[in-house]
Amino acid sequence: MSKELTRSPIRQDFIGLEKAKQHDVQRSLWRSIFIIATCTAAMVVNVTNTSSVSISLPTIERDLNIKEEQLQWLVSAYSLSSGCFLLFFGRLADIYGRKKAFMIGTCSQVAFSLGCGFAQSGTTLVVLRAFQGTGAAATIPSALGILAHAFPPSRMRSIAFATFAAGAPVGGAFGMIIGGVLTQITSTHWRSPFYLVAAMSALTGISGMISFDADVTSAEAVDWIGVSLITVGLVLILFVLGQGEVAPEGWKTPYIITLLIVGIIMVLLFLLWERYLEQGIDDPSRAPSAWRPPPLMSLSLWTRAKGRMAVVLVIAFLNWSGFMSWSFWVQLYYQDYLLLSPIDTMLRFIPMFVVGCLCNVLVAMFVGKLPLIVFAVSGTLLTASAAVLFALIDPTVTYWAFGFPSAVLVVFGADFVYSSGTIFIAKIALPHERSVAGAMFQTMAQLGIAVGLAVSTLVFNIVVKNESADVGVTLNSAGTNAPRSAQLKGYRSAQWTCASFALMAALLAALCLHGVGIVGDKKTLQHTASNKTIVVRSKSEDN
Repeated sequence: MSKELTRSPIRQDFIGLEKAKQHDVQRSLWRSIFIIATCTAAMVVNVTNTSSVSISLPTIERDLNIKEEQLQWLVSAYSLSSGCFLLFFGRLADIYGRKKAFMIGTCSQVAFSLGCGFAQSGTTLVVLRAFQGTGAAATIPSALGILAHAFPPSRMRSIAFATFAAGAPVGGAFGMIIGGVLTQITSTHWRSPFYLVAAMSALTGISGMISFDADVTSAEAVDWIGVSLITVGLVLILFVLGQGEVAPEGWKTPYIITLLIVGIIMVLLFLLWERYLEQGIDDPSRAPSAWRPPPLMSLSLWTRAKGRMAVVLVIAFLNWSGFMSWSFWVQLYYQDYLLLSPIDTMLRFIPMFVVGCLCNVLVAMFVGKLPLIVFAVSGTLLTASAAVLFALIDPTVTYWAFGFPSAVLVVFGADFVYSSGTIFIAKIALPHERSVAGAMFQTMAQLGIAVGLAVSTLVFNIVVKNESADVGVTLNSAGTNAPRSAQLKGYRSAQWTCASFALMAALLAALCLHGVGIVGDKKTLQHTASNKTIVVRSKSEDN
C-alpha cells in the first residue's frame, strides 16, 4: 500500500472496505451487463446533448430570434459548465457515493432538458443549457468510477470501458440523425430533441437505480476552498477561450486579458492549496478539520506510474484538441463553403460513427494483448492523417476521395485513446479516487476542445484576413465577404493546426509510454453486490 494510503485512518478504512465489498460477493452476468449499458447510456445522453442541439441551431435562431453570438453559447454553455464542475462532482461521488451522484446528475438532466424544451427566450435557453451541463459533470465521472469499482482488472473491465467509450460516437450519430429528423418533421421542431433527451435520462436513471451496487461512502470533509478555486479558474479560462475571437477587440480586449490572468492565478492558487493539504497528511501536528480536509485532487496522482498518468492526461488533451477541431471545421466546410444542408452534412459524418463503434470493439478484443503505446501512437497518427487529408482537400473532387477516408480515420485517435486511456487510469487510480481520476481525464479533454478550437479559429481568421488583403478585399465585421479562395486556405490552415495537435500527441506517446505494457487483463470476474450502504467513520467518531 502506498505512503499516501497509510497517512489517513479514515481513507485507509474506506479503501479497505471498498476492496472487501468489491471482491466478496458475486454478481450475475445480466446485472453486470445492465451496469455497463447504463453507464454507456449516460455517455450517449451526454454527447447527444451537444450534437442534437448543434444541428438544430438554425431553427432555434429563427424561432427565438437569437443573435449569432448568443447562438454559439447554446453549445458552449453546456460544455463550459460540464467541464468546470467535473472535478467537484467527481470528488463528491468518491466521498458520498457514486450511485447518488449519478442519480442526482440524471435527475438534473431530466429537469433541465424539459426546461430547455419549454424555454421562450434565448437567454433562458442558454442558462438552462448551463444547468444541463452540471448534470453531465455529475454522471460521467460517477459512471467511470462505478465501472472501475464494479469490474476489477479483468476481461470484463476492458469490455466495460470500451463499450462506455463507444457511447461517444453512438451519441454523436444519434443526436445528429434523430435531432435533425425530429427538428424537421415534428410540430415542436427544435424542442423535440430536448424532450427526447429528458426521456433518455429518465430511463438511464431508473436503470442505474436498479442495477448499480450500493454506495460505499466516506466521512471525509470536502475541500470547499479547492472547489471554489478550481471551478472559478476553469470557468474564466474556458470563457476566455470561447470568447477571445468574438470579443470587440479580439484577444486584445481588456476584459479578455484580465479574465485570463485571473483564471490562471486561480488555477495556480488551487495547485498550491492542494499541495499544502497533501503535505498536511504527513504532519501529525495538523489535525484534520473543515479547514484542512483531504485534497480535492492529490497532486501526487499526476506522478503515478512514473509520471505516465500525467502523460496519458496530456495525450488526451492534445488528441481532443485535434479531433474536435477537425469536427468543427469539417462541419463549417460542408455547410458554409460547399453550402450543403444539415441533413446532407450529417450523412457525410455517418462513417465516423460506424467506425467509432468498431474501434471500441477492437479495443475490447486487443487491450489485453497489446501494450498501451500501440493504441496511443496508432490512434493519434490516424487522427492526424484525417486532418492532413482535409488540409489537402480539393473541393472539385468527389466526397469519396478526401471526405470519406478522413471521416473513417479521424475516430481512431478519439476511441483508442479514450478506451485504453480510461482503462489505464482506472488501473492506476486508488479505489477512493477513481471518480476524481475519471474527472481529471474528462477535464483535460474539455480543456483540449476549448484550446483546440481557440487556436484553430485564430489561425483560420489570420489566414483568411491575410489572403483577403492580398487580393484587395477588406473584410466586413462578420467576415462574410471573404473570397472563396481565402476561405478555402483558411479551412486548410485550420486542419493543419488540428493535425499538429494529434502529431504532438503521437510523439509524446512514442517517447513516454514505453514500458507501460498491457493495461487490459484477462482475470476472471468475481466480485461485488450488497444491499447496504457502507459508511466509513473515523475512530474518534466511534469513540
